[in-house]
Formats: sequence, C-alpha cells, structure tokens
Amino acid sequence: MNTAHAITRSLTRSPLIAVVLYAAAIGGLLAVAGIAVSNILDHQRALAQTSDLLDQLQGRKARGSGRSPLAAEHPGTPFLEGPTVTVAGATLLQRVAAAVGNVGGTIQSSQVDVSGTQAKDGFVGLLVSCEMEQPALQKLLYDLEVGMPFLFVDQLDVQVPQTTAAGEGVAGKIRVVLGVSGQWQGGK
Repeated sequence: MNTAHAITRSLTRSPLIAVVLYAAAIGGLLAVAGIAVSNILDHQRALAQTSDLLDQLQGRKARGSGRSPLAAEHPGTPFLEGPTVTVAGATLLQRVAAAVGNVGGTIQSSQVDVSGTQAKDGFVGLLVSCEMEQPALQKLLYDLEVGMPFLFVDQLDVQVPQTTAAGEGVAGKIRVVLGVSGQWQGGK
C-alpha cells in the first residue's frame, strides 16, 4: 500500500511524468498496431503468391504471366490431357517420342503404364528404350523436365558402347532406358 501511495503522490505532484508515461503507452500501442498491419500485409502477399502458383499448376494461368521466355518457349498445360487415362498415356508417349526425335534419337520400344502403383494418384508412367548420340541425352532430359506438361524422370539407365583394346571408343550411339511419368487430371 505504501508503494502504491508513493507512486500516486509522485504522479500527482509532477504532471510531466504522467504525460511521458501516457506518451510511452500510446507509442507502444501504435507500434503494436503497426506490426499487426505489417503482418497482415505480409500474409496477404504470401496468399496472393500461393494463389498464383496454384493457378499456374492447375493450368488456369500462363506461367510467368507471359513475361518469361520459358512460358513462350514451352506452352501448354502442366498436366497430361485426354478424356481417358489411355488417351493421356498416348499423349505422354507422343510427347516423349517428339522429344527423342528432336535430339536425333530413335525409339526402340515403349511401354505405357496406366494401371501401375502411381495410377491411383493420377500419374501415368512410360518406359522407353531408345538410342541417341551421347551429347543429345542432356538436351533430351532438359526438354522433358522443363517443357509442358510437367514430366518426371523416374528411371534412367544408360549403356555406352564397348571400347576397343587400344582404349578408343567405338563410334556409336548410346542406349537409354528412360522411365517418365506425368499427372493426368481428366478423372477429377
């Protein structure tokens, strides 16, 4: 009781102390309000960025809103298109065959997997065996992973030609077994 009485007596004798405490309290409240408004604006920006990314992934909005050269270079939707999963598998095969052909390779065999373990999650798989020059492999992988629709390289097996006893490589193409998958949205 003595301390409370002493504090009350000091504040009533010196209004300067009361004004300083009042200004400090108001300043603290304004700082808290400013931080809260800043937090709200940060959350709104994050929500807008997340919404833009979701729109891009769902194919409702062009990647980079047309500003990016990649968006112009690789048009299309991020998902495999087709009314059925079989058509989506054919679209996947067509996309991979075009990519292999663009780098000068040839497809030896292919197998589309529309009912595998990933099929229940909407993924369509493809296993392709092809031949190409060694420098073309990097271009092929880049094209598959950067282009549209979004494709994922699940398996990559490369067999290089045998070398001779002198250590010189026999001029020839490398053999590549490539497992690729993409997501199909047609069933949703």
